[in-house]
Amino acid sequence: MRIVVTGLRGFPNVQGGIETHCEELYPRIVNLGHEVIVVRRSGFVKENPPLQEYKGVKFKDIASPLISGLEAAIHTLKAIIYAKKVHADIVHIHAIGPAIAIPLAKVLNLKVVMTHHGPDYDREKWGFFARFILKLGELFAALWANQIIAISTVITTILEKKYHRKKNVHLIYNGITTFPKSTSISYLNELGLQSDKYILGVGRFVEEKRFDKLIEAYIKLNRPEYKLVIAGDADYHSAYCCYLKDFALENQVILPGIVKGEKLKQLYSNAALFVLPSSHEGLPITLLEAMSFQRKVLASDIPANKAIGLPNANYFQTNNLQDMILQIQTLLDNGQECQEYDLSKYDWDVIAKQTVEVYKKL
Repeated sequence: MRIVVTGLRGFPNVQGGIETHCEELYPRIVNLGHEVIVVRRSGFVKENPPLQEYKGVKFKDIASPLISGLEAAIHTLKAIIYAKKVHADIVHIHAIGPAIAIPLAKVLNLKVVMTHHGPDYDREKWGFFARFILKLGELFAALWANQIIAISTVITTILEKKYHRKKNVHLIYNGITTFPKSTSISYLNELGLQSDKYILGVGRFVEEKRFDKLIEAYIKLNRPEYKLVIAGDADYHSAYCCYLKDFALENQVILPGIVKGEKLKQLYSNAALFVLPSSHEGLPITLLEAMSFQRKVLASDIPANKAIGLPNANYFQTNNLQDMILQIQTLLDNGQECQEYDLSKYDWDVIAKQTVEVYKKL
């Protein structure tokens, strides 16, 4: 089969949960004998010259306006037209914003698989118009996508309760690549960190990640023997991003920027505690990554995080600063160096096979 993939910014070396999802998934689908063309947004392509292929996945780079709220929709419309030109057997659309293009795909007689990564209209950064587009995209997916993949039970519930869509909806989780713990601390030395003496957050600098609340908790925790590291950055210049960076620097929080590969492995491998304070997630890959390194983790008790099924001690009440502080204190002082987790249902090789089975239904 020839599968054209759209809805993501691109990969490799592009931050984001959907981008990580696709970078892991599609090389495996190529290895299962299928042709995959990922349509990337050229404004996010970092290579010079741009890659034509990555681990067997072909790339088509198409420009899109770097306008938050419109970029994904416009780019996906262009990608749908491209998919028709190359006679795609299937177009696979990721996320509800890009799903606004599904009616065009149906008019062009394309078969559509859509992966629902979460109710993005709940993200605080969006205004009225962007929320309207996101909700409309979700509606179009529920009405007209031939097959829908949901990455968590929270999303299957949304589809069933809001749209009465149960047919051709498949629960296929996000995956996690399990790496051995890094034995090097060279990057920690660069940052002035000691093993098991820092708290780690990883993600984009947007309001719903609540990193400002993590910094507040760190200040009030008053445990100077631990440093706070928040790895990531914003996709766009924003007032919140500027505020977060200033707030972090004022309080000696370490901001190494976007970290990938061996450096990120070192950060995960040696963290005393990983914290995800989000008010919104689909199925958080960063949390699964921290768990794969057997780190102690703490997450907000939003439905997407609770769906992972951690013990109660690994959750705090969302937006409750005092509870976050209490749970951080408890986990730091509980005597455990690491924590064991069952990650068997997040195996990328299994997920790739499950996804191909969805394709075969078409």
